[in-house]
Amino acid sequence: MCVFCAAIPSALAVGAAVHGKQREAVRRAESEGRPAPKPPRVPAAKVTAVLVVTLVVASALYHTQAPA
Repeated sequence: MCVFCAAIPSALAVGAAVHGKQREAVRRAESEGRPAPKPPRVPAAKVTAVLVVTLVVASALYHTQAPA
């Protein structure tokens, strides 16, 4: 498996974990009656989506190039 193909599921897993932690912090604050924390500067879901799309494109380019 190439490095791009291996990085796609890893990036998805890390992105999902970070996104889940961000959502859990908001949910926990609301259930405890505290004000919700400020939205994160960089939303994990959007960063993960951009990273995965970039890796998929890189993987497609890598696998379609003729050997030199």
